[in-house]
Amino acid sequence: MAAVEYVGSEPVEDEWMHAAACKGLTHLFFPSSAERPQARERREATARQVCATCSVSRMCREFARLHHEYGFWGGESEDERHAAGYRLIAPIGVRARAG
Repeated sequence: MAAVEYVGSEPVEDEWMHAAACKGLTHLFFPSSAERPQARERREATARQVCATCSVSRMCREFARLHHEYGFWGGESEDERHAAGYRLIAPIGVRARAG
């Protein structure tokens, strides 16, 4: 096995991801291109239900906040992370509504 060298960042602690309830459900946690607002609301409501049953949702939410992730993580949408003070480089939807 080859060694992996991390340049400019620390290795990510992601073992918790193996226990996530969302494994295999990527379509619920990340939008398709040109997703309409009503479809986003339905998708995120379903994702929120999955997160409510997940034993690692707190770690997931903290990971997304720390790493400025896009999508729905740990029961929290991009808009909710943004409102809580965790900024994305170019938040999907937030920038579009600001104009």
